Amino acid sequence: MLKHVLENGPARVGSMKISEAPYPQPFYMGLEYSTPARGMWNIAQTGFLMPQTHQIFVCAYGCLRGVVLTAAEMNSLGRFSAISIRENDIINGTIEQLMINGVSDVLSKISYKPRCVQIFITCQHFFLSYDHKSVFDRIRKEHPDIEFLDCYMIPAMRKSGISPDQRMRRQMTRVWKERTRCDSDKINLIGSNLPLSETAEIREWLAGNGIELKSIHDCKTFDEYTDMANAGLNIYCEPVSKAQADDLKKRLDMDSFYFTNSFDPDEIDATYARLADRLSIPAPDFSQLRMKAHEAMKRVKEVVGDTPVAIDYTLTTRIFSFAKMLVDYGINVSSICTDMVSGDDKAVFEELQKRCPDIDILATNQPESRFFAGEHERTENDDNGPRVLAVGQKAAYFFATDYFVNVAEGGGFLGYDGIIRLAELMTDAYINKKDRRKLIRIKGFGCESCL
Repeated sequence: MLKHVLENGPARVGSMKISEAPYPQPFYMGLEYSTPARGMWNIAQTGFLMPQTHQIFVCAYGCLRGVVLTAAEMNSLGRFSAISIRENDIINGTIEQLMINGVSDVLSKISYKPRCVQIFITCQHFFLSYDHKSVFDRIRKEHPDIEFLDCYMIPAMRKSGISPDQRMRRQMTRVWKERTRCDSDKINLIGSNLPLSETAEIREWLAGNGIELKSIHDCKTFDEYTDMANAGLNIYCEPVSKAQADDLKKRLDMDSFYFTNSFDPDEIDATYARLADRLSIPAPDFSQLRMKAHEAMKRVKEVVGDTPVAIDYTLTTRIFSFAKMLVDYGINVSSICTDMVSGDDKAVFEELQKRCPDIDILATNQPESRFFAGEHERTENDDNGPRVLAVGQKAAYFFATDYFVNVAEGGGFLGYDGIIRLAELMTDAYINKKDRRKLIRIKGFGCESCL
């Protein structure tokens, strides 16, 4: 914190004008607050994407509460088990044997035989310096016909090294052991919790060039999932998946391509051109789709007029790129709810600082942020339209509006199709109210079993 103050000067706590916001971290990092907007995914939900997989969490009762509820909300308790660490296990030094015996006990009692078991260890294991290698060596020796994947629920270390989300995505492709061939006509889309929209233009373009695009969401069996290791290229759209892509390059020599989720038409075209060059296929001509996206955004402006629009980072990893697009169409972006500025957005962030210096930047995770919603609760009747149109669940919560776009983690949108889909959702959100309190409490929004 002291280093941040010395380099950037004292920042206001909770909110500030974008012109005052230092890059890349506008606010101090310290004690954090979590809103009731639960649409973002957690590591348990991400892990459940792997087919024919069972999860075992090894931790204390207090830590188990959240993940048990997650499994229950996903109707996935049949794929979930827990081994509870108690005080005597710590005092007597029996935590290793507890894990070995507990895993065997779980496997003897569940009603099916999983192809893979994800074993989640927790902060306690790191504090106690338990013998990780010996435990997993024993477990694998006793159950040679099952793949065991070491996973980590370590919130005490989430500011050290890679984040829990990054680590979870990386570990999930650690079950890709080897490449038996290289299918140049197949491409993987890795690291996304939500499936890519069926109408995304990248699908048709690649298919037209004889290339199949596949993700974990297309896999029904564990063998289908591990066969993805034979694809010719990995594409990832979220920075959080870079560690996963780098790990696959290091272990399996799989090349990757970062398809940044931009909202700038020129940047979208340039990204497609680079991907076409990488694949040695003709670059696409999306001029008609680009015009369609242009018309869709013009329609948003016609519908929302000068209504203040609040957006938040849970919508997309390129939130400032999204904000700039709205500003370019004359839409009144009043507030951006975020705690960081990504490297991809540095240039547009600096441009917005000059063009729109009065945009408010609101912290989403500071303790003071818990008062934002109360400040914006409206008492008058809002049936005549929104006081604020929110794009994203946290923005809807902080501005206490039922007029909002209920999308998290990018919604599976990409490229021009993503712009068109979001434009349609914004016009619909302006016209039709939602039940904010009911919707934003759903954990892992977009996870089918949760809904």
